[in-house]
Amino acid sequence: MGETAVYAGSFDPPTNGHVWMIEQGARLFDKLIVAAARNPEKGYTYELDQRVGWLEEIVSKHDNVEIASLENEFLAHYASRANARYVIRGIRNEMDYQYERGMRYVNSDLNSHLSTVFLMPPRELCEVSSSFVKGMIGPDGWEPVVERYVPSCVFADLLKEHEDE
Repeated sequence: MGETAVYAGSFDPPTNGHVWMIEQGARLFDKLIVAAARNPEKGYTYELDQRVGWLEEIVSKHDNVEIASLENEFLAHYASRANARYVIRGIRNEMDYQYERGMRYVNSDLNSHLSTVFLMPPRELCEVSSSFVKGMIGPDGWEPVVERYVPSCVFADLLKEHEDE
């Protein structure tokens, strides 16, 4: 049996940074599970079904990637149920590192067999986040700006959603 990793996030919406992480995970591991999370304490702009749908379209060319949803469960427990020994996390800056380092220790406390693999995206993706993308939508001329940072399937839906504004 090959090595399995989990890449979990809100993906609200998925960005090109997320796509880069998925591509790296698919290359590094025999199986990658991309888990769209829903935390009842957190508000989301896009419903879980829509986020999962985008992810399914994004990973359609990868035979070793599957999409799942993660609801109200610790990532370490989910990884154990999925027989994954690795979690992959993106580190864009020092703030990400500080947060992810703490989460790595929590995950290890919950599942001592789980290892965290930190990946650093290329410079052009370091400032891309879902929050950044959502903040760019709306003002005149937002379309070419946002299009640079999200996969085409996400951009098409964002255009439809905002065509009457």
